[in-house]
Amino acid sequence: MSSKRLLIAKITTAHGIKGLVKLHYYGEDINDVAAYNPFYTSETGHDTVMIHVKNAIKNGYVAEVEGVNNRNKAEELRNTLLYIGEEKIIAPQNGEYLQKDLIGCTIFENDQKIGIVTAIDNFGAGDLLDIKPAIGDTFYLPFKDEFVHDVDIEKKQIFVTIPEGLIE
Repeated sequence: MSSKRLLIAKITTAHGIKGLVKLHYYGEDINDVAAYNPFYTSETGHDTVMIHVKNAIKNGYVAEVEGVNNRNKAEELRNTLLYIGEEKIIAPQNGEYLQKDLIGCTIFENDQKIGIVTAIDNFGAGDLLDIKPAIGDTFYLPFKDEFVHDVDIEKKQIFVTIPEGLIE
């Protein structure tokens, strides 16, 4: 077992009366879920669940959790975070990287150092780089092509355009 776990999904709520759940998946390909089973239900504990994706719905997926066969049991899983061991992650191909690789990268705009990525957050509308500048408060920058132009994981550098008014 790997000592490091990665957050890959979240059970948001129950779906229907037969024990199904709504699943928010943070990975790229929902078909990878079968290979990731079982999922840990905490960063450090031993409890696991087996997840079987049924179908896509707006803002997520409907999934079956083995052993859960009614709405009450499904409701008990509300907001459960699902983790996988780092060893289950498929090695990135050329030009690809894991979110965790972005943490610690230096942010540059027009060759000027802006700050360091301290975390990646997602509140439902997409990934956000949490950036700590040398002076001032941290701020979020959407991880979208219009703002993030180049990521060099080997050099730990990210080149961006900061929207006017985002920082002072």
